[in-house]
Amino acid sequence: MSTLELRNKLIENIFLIEDKSFLEALKTIVDTKLASTTYELSDFQIDRIRKGREQLMNGNTISNDTVQKKVDKWLSTK
Repeated sequence: MSTLELRNKLIENIFLIEDKSFLEALKTIVDTKLASTTYELSDFQIDRIRKGREQLMNGNTISNDTVQKKVDKWLSTK
């Protein structure tokens, strides 16, 4: 069965389905497929990623515990 034949058969069968929850699930699948395009990063985003990788390679990191403590402290002042 060709892609065109398959598409037409699916369309015919969809018209026969009365189950709303099934049709909603099918719509979710179709919407996901249509939205799955390649995301293009901006020059700014590419530069930020590069800088972050450089920091990681140079050991310029902070532990998760330290970050969490700073966030908790900041939140407690709000």
